[in-house]
Amino acid sequence: MSQQGYVATPPYSQSQPGIGLSPPHYGHYGDPSHAGSPPGMMKPAGPLGAAAPGGMLPQGPSPPGPHQFGQNGAHAQGHPPQRFPGPPPVNSAASSYAPYSPSTPSSYPSPASTSVIAQLGHQLSAMHINSYGSGMAPPGQGPPGPPSAPLFQGPPQPPQPSIMQPGSQVLPPPPTTALNGPGASPLPPSTHRQDGLPGPAPLNAQYQPPPPPGQTLGTGYSPQQANYGPQMAGGQLSYPGGFPGGPAQMAGPPQLQKKLDPDSIPSPVSRGQVYATNTRGQVPPLVTTDCVIQDQGNASPRYIRCTTYCFPCTSDMAKQAQIPLAAVIKPFATIPSNETPLFLVNHGENGPVRCNRCKAYMCPFMQFIEGGRRYQCGFCNCVNDVPPFYFQHLDHIGRRLDHYEKPELSLGSYEYVATLDYCRKNKPPNPPAFIFMIDVSYSNIKNGLVKLICEELKTVLEKLPKEEQEDTSAIRVGFITYNKVLHFFNVKSNLAQPQMMVVTDVGEVFVPLLDGFLVNYQESQSVIHNLLDQIPEMFADSNENETVFAPVIQAGMEALQAADCPGKLFIFHSSLPTAEAPGKLKNRDDKKLINTDKEKILFQPQTNVYDSLAKDCVAHGCCVTLFLFPSQYVDVASLGLVPQLTGGTLYKYNNFQMHMDSQQFLNDLRNDIEKKIGFDAIMRVRTSTGFRATDFFGGIFMNNTTDVEMAAIDCDKAVTVEFKHDDKLGEDSGALIQCAVLYTTVGGQRRLRIHNLSLNCSSQLADLYKSCETDALINFFAKSAFKAVLHQPLKVIREILVNQTAHMLACYRKNCASPSAASQLILPDSMKVLPVYMNCLLKNCVLLSRPEISTDERAYQRQLVMTMGVADSQLFFYPQLLPIHTLDVKSTTLPAAIRCSESRLSEEGIFLLANGLNMFLWLGVSSPPELIQGIFNVPSFAHVSTDMVSIFFFHTKLIKQREQPEMVFRQFLVEDKGLYGGSSYVDFLCCVHKEICQLLN
Repeated sequence: MSQQGYVATPPYSQSQPGIGLSPPHYGHYGDPSHAGSPPGMMKPAGPLGAAAPGGMLPQGPSPPGPHQFGQNGAHAQGHPPQRFPGPPPVNSAASSYAPYSPSTPSSYPSPASTSVIAQLGHQLSAMHINSYGSGMAPPGQGPPGPPSAPLFQGPPQPPQPSIMQPGSQVLPPPPTTALNGPGASPLPPSTHRQDGLPGPAPLNAQYQPPPPPGQTLGTGYSPQQANYGPQMAGGQLSYPGGFPGGPAQMAGPPQLQKKLDPDSIPSPVSRGQVYATNTRGQVPPLVTTDCVIQDQGNASPRYIRCTTYCFPCTSDMAKQAQIPLAAVIKPFATIPSNETPLFLVNHGENGPVRCNRCKAYMCPFMQFIEGGRRYQCGFCNCVNDVPPFYFQHLDHIGRRLDHYEKPELSLGSYEYVATLDYCRKNKPPNPPAFIFMIDVSYSNIKNGLVKLICEELKTVLEKLPKEEQEDTSAIRVGFITYNKVLHFFNVKSNLAQPQMMVVTDVGEVFVPLLDGFLVNYQESQSVIHNLLDQIPEMFADSNENETVFAPVIQAGMEALQAADCPGKLFIFHSSLPTAEAPGKLKNRDDKKLINTDKEKILFQPQTNVYDSLAKDCVAHGCCVTLFLFPSQYVDVASLGLVPQLTGGTLYKYNNFQMHMDSQQFLNDLRNDIEKKIGFDAIMRVRTSTGFRATDFFGGIFMNNTTDVEMAAIDCDKAVTVEFKHDDKLGEDSGALIQCAVLYTTVGGQRRLRIHNLSLNCSSQLADLYKSCETDALINFFAKSAFKAVLHQPLKVIREILVNQTAHMLACYRKNCASPSAASQLILPDSMKVLPVYMNCLLKNCVLLSRPEISTDERAYQRQLVMTMGVADSQLFFYPQLLPIHTLDVKSTTLPAAIRCSESRLSEEGIFLLANGLNMFLWLGVSSPPELIQGIFNVPSFAHVSTDMVSIFFFHTKLIKQREQPEMVFRQFLVEDKGLYGGSSYVDFLCCVHKEICQLLN
């Protein structure tokens, strides 16, 4: 069956710099065998469906991406699901959920606050436009992307083509055939209170199949709305001509083209509701959609997102489409307080029930048979005996009587208490330790950084993470300072004064003391405070400017090893380590390598010392987080390697200035210490027969092809996994994925965290395209490209990305779309915004150098993206641009985001741009004086100083229209042509269209 997607007829412009194409390269950088896919799944024993009780989060606009429930509709299987009673009260005998206390409800900003800047701060904090690591935009709260054009209302209709005509006629965005796509069920209406917060959703609202085209919806449903956002600030473009009604109005042959109107190219924005995970292969809401997720048998998309929710049945089909088959897994993702925390299952000494053959853990995909005495594994089809302690009778539909009492039978995500078999040396682990390591070289003492760190540690040590049911943290702490030598401190609780021990032999580092180095903070508090007061004075007269770095990590790792515990090093460092020691580095920043085949050297570590050090750290459960304060080149490609490979985070504060940067740094430090984290982790991704995990991207280390080893993994880190076929997949059985993470908690308990997901399989390419998730695709493309940067010329990588984009779209055009004129660009509904995202990736400074971006900054961004989840990469590549001058100070919501283009700015406006790493406040020359007064407390634009403003602990750069710094800001207006190469969005569409035409011819 052919189906029509989004249609456009762009003008042909000249080939753009940075996109010039040589003969097509396909697939993975240099690997011709591309794209694989997943296999067979047992259907859960009986429907797991449910209506969503409870309300919804406040609705916010969301970014470019596939439609909210994708094109599969909320329930692609066609039958309305049954209601899910939710886990019943804990039965003392049967079930062993640990009690949990949901976190405190989120507090909404009070509408009473009248100060504009205070209000903006409230709203931004509610929205989490934070720096990476300081609580990056959590799923569902990311940026809205570029909105466009008017509201379209009406009942679901069959898909209609959207056509861009050449010439002066300009059309609005694609007709949204109900957000769910053809054949999808309408969503239940939401009710909203007048204060803007969600009211209760209708109870027991069930999804129903949509009426046939032309009929109205049944009672209880409001017409489906596709909201393409408000009109933009600045000059608006009119839409002559109506919307084409169907194939009869397809574009004719090309005429003379004036210009493709930016408003007529795709840019969806979507709204929130309740999303239940009870349907196999269901495409989740956009990553930027505010919604409440109910686990009803598949893992929440906060934990796992796939590039497509329908895998092709054969590897030939996968190669034909070239759509990567991948999952972005964020095992410790933060979930909002209005969603249920994971249940903890404890089977005592028996441990988790697992398949004897493939070792998959008990989950909703296991089918119980023979009266409950045996079960068939959904992953490998092996029939296993049910252990006697786990036996339960089946009901009339073959489901266990305790189905809803056991999280592992009815939920997609849950945890197990691990037995001693899962522990190192078969003994319970010790709780982890945190070691704080401060660079006390001359510059850090003189600029006040050491004093700032010591003062702040007194505060943050009060907030060490702890188990929910415990009063105090089990984490022990230790302290080291260093320059050319290392100073260890004994802070044992019975000492009157801390004692310092100096290690001068940095070539062979050893730990000079065991007893008194790692201590309980509460017990040693007075000695620790004494030490933190003394450190800045102790080194006040030091003139030592040379530092070591690798021996610092070595010392911390050996201290953890000696204490037989996992842990985390917090290193505060500021310069290139030039002192004579292992890991010594020289300045190799060479601009002459840019745009040559040797440019890749700039992203590679200078010495193999750091690679082997990272390997040792992972083996000993030692995670490294680095706070870097460089005033010149420090070789981030080398220094950042250990944090990246050990599951740590790198924070970078260029040219640190106390009055401007301290708030951001302190906020990052607090967040990093307090965030959810698991230590000494091993992750295994199992799949059903027919496909397997073949490639992994993230802050990980792999000694073999299956075990992903992580010294630690926290709530911000994601691992992207690619799958390939090793056999055919069945449409009936589907494709199953189970991610199991074995880790140690902050309290020293060994646990297993399990996430399960079931996908559809199809022999029709149209189904594959209908189920794609653009945000996850871009996350995959970015990571695979940024990994390839280490080995291949950047020009080749950019060409591969353009070619693969064209290939995916050409395959759709050829096999799935209705016949139409070659002059039309036809995009699948689910990939309408793939070109704008892909263009953003191609223009990123990692793949396309720019004179004002340092080598260190490029290496930093490369490492940052490698561990990002989908929400973070979406915001990073397509920043959020907010018209602050339209802010309603009485409201708790931010204004809707607008497209990232200079044409959207207005001289009378004030705009906030954020991508999670940078934040800018842009002031138009004619900004209203009363607004300037309200925000900056000065009378007019001319009086505003471009010193930083700090909104919600975020280092914000102030940009005044028509002043020099505006050049930097413009690089983030990603829909426009780059100043140093890189196409505009419109030109890139033309380039891709030309490529598609060549492929089809």
